[in-house]
Amino acid sequence: MDYVTYVKEKTGNSKDYIYKTLYVDKTKLILIFNEVLTSSNDVNNFILRKLTSLNKKNFKSITNHLPSANIKQINTDEIFNYLNNGFALLIIDSFIYSIEARMQLERGITTIQSELSIVGAKDSFSENFNTNLGLIRRRIKSENLWWNELSIGKSSKTKVGILYMNGIVDNDLVNDIMEKLNKIDIDGIIDSSYLKDILEADSVFPTVSLTERPDKASQALLEGKIVLLTDTTSYSMILPNFFIDYFHTVDDYYQKSLNTTLIRVIRLFAFFIAIFVPAYYIAITTYNQDSIFLPILLLLKAQRSSVPFPATIEALFMIISFEILRESDFRMSSTTGSAISILGGLVLGDAAVSAGIMSPIMIIVIALSSIAGFVFTSIELVNAIRIYRIIFIILSSILGIYGIYLGSVFLLYKLITLKSFNKPYLAPFSPFILKEQKDAIVKTKNIGIKYRNPLLTKNMKRGRYN
Repeated sequence: MDYVTYVKEKTGNSKDYIYKTLYVDKTKLILIFNEVLTSSNDVNNFILRKLTSLNKKNFKSITNHLPSANIKQINTDEIFNYLNNGFALLIIDSFIYSIEARMQLERGITTIQSELSIVGAKDSFSENFNTNLGLIRRRIKSENLWWNELSIGKSSKTKVGILYMNGIVDNDLVNDIMEKLNKIDIDGIIDSSYLKDILEADSVFPTVSLTERPDKASQALLEGKIVLLTDTTSYSMILPNFFIDYFHTVDDYYQKSLNTTLIRVIRLFAFFIAIFVPAYYIAITTYNQDSIFLPILLLLKAQRSSVPFPATIEALFMIISFEILRESDFRMSSTTGSAISILGGLVLGDAAVSAGIMSPIMIIVIALSSIAGFVFTSIELVNAIRIYRIIFIILSSILGIYGIYLGSVFLLYKLITLKSFNKPYLAPFSPFILKEQKDAIVKTKNIGIKYRNPLLTKNMKRGRYN
């Protein structure tokens, strides 16, 4: 079979595929590689130089004579899988050998960008699968850290690794996730977010979390969770996730228990402030004036006396303005984005108050609510808070305080009935798990947390493997 013609036909004779033909001791050798994925220096300095020093007898055991840790004989149907992964193909007679000579196209290990660490580790995942796997194995030096490999995407053939702790993880959960991943029929997986969208439950609240921190992924594995690593992606996925997990950070386990408990209580208050404060302000200024003290009510009414719009329209306008500023801050370059958003907020806010379009108290309420939402690092949870904030504003503008009660019942119902890979999303509060309360809101010392979540594993005793 003419392999050069075969590769040219399949690739449309793309110019990045390089073909070299040489004769060594009257034996014809063909070397094929992709110049943008394969290191030309390795090909020239190690493969070609070594080949020219061999004789015909050496070609019968070529795998023992080339300086590569990863060289093996492959079949014809594996040609493009190896070529497009940076391997060089050596063809001797009718035998094909793949030789690893990948070019380094990814970043090295960098510092954390989105989940900033105060006292913890500073290294973060990169776009290289092996590097990311190494960062986890560096922390968990156990033979019980197992992983399975999948190739997803008809065109991208993206490498996806499923990591779990054997003896801790629920095997049914592993099989369930493997089954879902094997059913994915898509052209390509460009980023791990593609998998997140497929695996996640149909809800505005996140049930799968993304993290760039190897220490967070390692902690999740030891709890009995599963971590997905996707090649070319600098974020790993942790699943399943519970509602309470978004009130925890990795730094919680690096600080004193009392400080951690206080911070978690603050995060819980921030969640309620972000959702309820604008709606409550609209309710007391529109329908339920008797629910607050008269002096405060008079102060609020006095500030709104010159505003021509209802409180609901005022709140929605402020929320939309704030979100536009936030979005522009994200999309602009780091050198100008923050300055523009701060300037826009100051100018627009001051001008709106001076013109009598907005009341100062409304600006404070919306700003407090929005800032409280940014306590959480998960953008999916922040988006869920934004959606429910608007829902509660609409309900309070129609029914007042009773609208807030109705919305609260609806929110609680959605959280209680939501499942994360068949696990109750509101655990360990619903169902109530007494042993998990040591690391829910109130946190005890790390050595005092002796049990794992029974919903994740049957091996609840920490430090033990079945």
